[in-house]
Amino acid sequence: MKAQESCIHTRRQEGRNRSARTGCRTEWDEIRCWSQAEVGQIINVSCSDVSQGLVSNTQGYIFRNCTKDGWTELYPTYEEACEFETGSETTYFYTISQVYTAGYATSLVSLISAIFVFTVFRKFHCTRNYIHINLFSSFILRASSVFIKDGVLFADENLDHCFMSTTACKSAVAFFQFSILANYFWLLVEGMYLQTLLALTFVSHMKYFWWYTLIGWGLPTTILLVWVLTRNFYDNWGCWDDTDVAFIWWIIKGPITASLLVNFIIFINVIRILVQKLKSPGVGGHDTGHFMRLAKSTLFLIPLFGMHYMVFAFLPENTGEEARIFIELGLGSFQVGAG
Repeated sequence: MKAQESCIHTRRQEGRNRSARTGCRTEWDEIRCWSQAEVGQIINVSCSDVSQGLVSNTQGYIFRNCTKDGWTELYPTYEEACEFETGSETTYFYTISQVYTAGYATSLVSLISAIFVFTVFRKFHCTRNYIHINLFSSFILRASSVFIKDGVLFADENLDHCFMSTTACKSAVAFFQFSILANYFWLLVEGMYLQTLLALTFVSHMKYFWWYTLIGWGLPTTILLVWVLTRNFYDNWGCWDDTDVAFIWWIIKGPITASLLVNFIIFINVIRILVQKLKSPGVGGHDTGHFMRLAKSTLFLIPLFGMHYMVFAFLPENTGEEARIFIELGLGSFQVGAG
């Protein structure tokens, strides 16, 4: 983007300078900048000057002639000379998008059906199911926000979303961040409630419900407002979908990481309580049956608590990017089904 801005700035200066209007003017070709040249001049560019993240062959050259009619086409093309390697990566991301689209679509149907059942039938009206309804609602928001964000940012395949900076795309990303925050905090509420359910059997849990609601919806709203204001005043460019400014990104990532850490502690404690209950004299059956029940309970709790997100929670954003995307989008889209 800096190279493009510099190239456009140079071209504008040439436009104001009458003496520099002969020959071929400076031009940006969406990859790099071609500097001003005189008619009859042949300009060559090395592939080593092209972004190293895009090419595998840095020994090739691209040529352009400056004629009286302007610049000729590239010969050879960047793809031919520099051996671009975006095909396999594009195929990978397309496959992942198909996986999470199917996953979120399936989850949406399951979630809406579950909320309908919990709402219509009075026998399901209890604190536990009220919390489930809110968790399911956060999952619905998360799935919907992914579709909305993709629809706004990637609707036009010919448009590079990295150069977009519209209110619509910023709103879509902000809504996406809110749904992620709400989802993590309702996972935390589920963990807190389950521990309370196991540790405090004879306590009325309904009186805690409004505190749970404040944690699940109130905290994400507050965090998002801080992030939006900070982003607007200190880093207001693009669609706000980058993580380049660390302290701004940690406004979102910090609370999420903290919620995962607390949920992990609760997860370990709940497993400890389950082990104690299964080993108590009042529980019948063989030891194998105890371990089977413990294993089933643990497998149920892993997606419920969002424990699979712990894999990358404390690592830099660029660490294991493909694996991170697969776990967070691919597996995450089916999280509800697993639960």
